[in-house]
Amino acid sequence: MIRAFYRSAKVEGASAPYDTITLKVYYPAIFGDTAEERNTGVIPADASKAPYPVVIFMPGVNVGMESYAWIGMELAKRGIITVLYTWIAEDFPGSITITPGMDLNFLKPDTYDESHSANALPTILSELARINESSVLADLLDLNKIYLGGHSAGGTMALLNANSDWFPQLRGAFTYGAHSGASTMLGYPPATILPLHDLPLLIMGGTEDGVIAESSHRYALEGKATPTLLLERTFDEATNGDATLIIIEDANHFLISDPDDETTGRGFLEKGATENDPKLRSLLIDLIEAFISSTSDDNVNDLIDNIVKNNPLISKFKRKE
Repeated sequence: MIRAFYRSAKVEGASAPYDTITLKVYYPAIFGDTAEERNTGVIPADASKAPYPVVIFMPGVNVGMESYAWIGMELAKRGIITVLYTWIAEDFPGSITITPGMDLNFLKPDTYDESHSANALPTILSELARINESSVLADLLDLNKIYLGGHSAGGTMALLNANSDWFPQLRGAFTYGAHSGASTMLGYPPATILPLHDLPLLIMGGTEDGVIAESSHRYALEGKATPTLLLERTFDEATNGDATLIIIEDANHFLISDPDDETTGRGFLEKGATENDPKLRSLLIDLIEAFISSTSDDNVNDLIDNIVKNNPLISKFKRKE
């Protein structure tokens, strides 16, 4: 049985009413059919494989956490505690959105790399420590094996902040539909790719990502951008080793969102989008599980190799060691 519970936490330095993050934490449970369980709905965690690694999944802009619930469910089935969150904030003046948390003070050319730019992370990490002290998951979390995951802008935040100097608890980051291209609106020269840090990375995307292709003007790229150009440049130019790039055939930007809420986000930018066959999402979860399991055991290459080898769903596979 997979269960989840909610927590709420204040973000230090944020102004009301945009100073609260809501978390949903997915975990494997064992139903004992007790009177208390029936009455409260609180089901004890399965402690048999504890301590569990933890994923903090960072959302795309205006993508609600219900669209990522399937990830929380699937990873919890595999013994990976997964935290989804919603933070409604005003990252840009006049723009109130669901945000992964972006501190623009440390995303500009003269401040990038001075400090972390993911202003949701300290709050979430502190809340995880409290959850491990007092909750249905007390003493069951491995707080030294925390992974960032992310989609779209949330994936960019995961890539830019996967830094063990800032967050010693982190072991790596995986992303879908994300890159480290720097917007010219922040003052960067055209076609800038921001350098990344020291942790293992799994960078994933799709050949039919219309959102990335139609957003190329933000980076002043020369010529027509493809759905995968910025992901490939991020892998080639921004990573320093222990990085993997996987492009999935026929997958669009919102493959990772199921169900996709068409009333928010920018799904209307997709062109030639497929139905995103469930087998593509199954592949995503297999790759994420392999990445987390392997980096935990320092053996990432073999497990991912077994998935991508001769797999017709894989359009491109690159790796640095």
